[in-house]
Amino acid sequence: MQLLSRNPAAAYRRVDLDARIEASHSGDLTRICLEEVVAALGQALAALDRAPASPPREPLARAHAIALWLAQSVADDNPLREHLLQFYGGIAAAIRRNVTHPDRDEIARARADLADVLAAARGA
Repeated sequence: MQLLSRNPAAAYRRVDLDARIEASHSGDLTRICLEEVVAALGQALAALDRAPASPPREPLARAHAIALWLAQSVADDNPLREHLLQFYGGIAAAIRRNVTHPDRDEIARARADLADVLAAARGA
């Protein structure tokens, strides 16, 4: 039987995330996901700083999955639906492009854009 992860820190993050999601209200889920995607992109940037020739696939794959979930979970009645779909879809595409050939600047821009949305969500 395979453990949660070969990386203990990743396993703890996963358990913490599961607990936060379980305890959250519906409005908190988007904020939690934004926090997680910003963190994953931060981990990818840190990994690139340590080893520029080695693509940080795990944090980028995680960030991509979260960005896709965000795009797919925009409510049909949300007045900003089309804009959010375009935004999250563009972010997901940018992250996907970077999984095999990372561009630090593009990852940093995606992270900054999502951090701006997170700041707005926290203020709401």
